[in-house]
Amino acid sequence: MRALGETPPPPLETNRLLLTVGGKKMMDEMEVGKQKFLAVVKETDATVQVVIPVTPSNNMFLISLTKGPNRKFITISEDDIIDLPNEASILAKVTKTVKDAVGGM
Repeated sequence: MRALGETPPPPLETNRLLLTVGGKKMMDEMEVGKQKFLAVVKETDATVQVVIPVTPSNNMFLISLTKGPNRKFITISEDDIIDLPNEASILAKVTKTVKDAVGGM
């Protein structure tokens, strides 16, 4: 606790998703991949809600897609999430997986 009138300490930077490279803050490659995944889902159907775990289990993400009362789970490998922004073949594969899951909702 601090005394009345005492200036609060500066906020701690706790965002572990940001890396400092050459004095510049950059997103970690996993976060960039997750953001790209979210963009793929939104391009497919903007009404779908997505829950991506913070960390993978056995190198796989079990991702929840929800649209209204319907929910589907898909698994995407950690490597695919990391490579998603840079590899066209991975992007095509993940896009197909998402479209198939959303289409079945």
